[in-house]
Amino acid sequence: MVNKVAASGLITLKLEDYWPREPLVAFDLKDYLFMELILKEKDFREAIKAHDFGQYRGQILLVYCSADAIIPAWAYMLVAAAAAPYVADIYQGTEAEYLRDHYRRKVAQLDPEEFAGQRIVVKGCGDREVPAAAYLEITAKLRPVARSIMFGEPCSTVPVYKQPLVRK
Repeated sequence: MVNKVAASGLITLKLEDYWPREPLVAFDLKDYLFMELILKEKDFREAIKAHDFGQYRGQILLVYCSADAIIPAWAYMLVAAAAAPYVADIYQGTEAEYLRDHYRRKVAQLDPEEFAGQRIVVKGCGDREVPAAAYLEITAKLRPVARSIMFGEPCSTVPVYKQPLVRK
């Protein structure tokens, strides 16, 4: 038996492999608002001082507010000052926003020359849901150099891009 997928020369790119290594944990400022509307500075400072940020050790802290309230910039600064000694990273935004930015950074770090002239399959299924923006970013990054880009599994792909033949 011949493994046609292995012999095809396809490069399989699993975006799921670029998922953040540290766990993501949410910190919703809504819980610190008076009537879920107003941030009172004195109360907020006391609450942040009393909060055990050590529980987030080694995690990525996602700081956001799910209530429709105006949060002053200094509130995020207070959280960052209190959490920074414990967390692996801190981000102002939701998990979806963090993942979109995380994948943008990861794709930007790839050297497109490693994929020059290659047939690439961007894997589409996995245990984690990779943001759609990551698929857009990887395609835009590799299109100038790739021979072809496909989506899916090597045994069943959706063609996305194929370099035009140059006739001499």
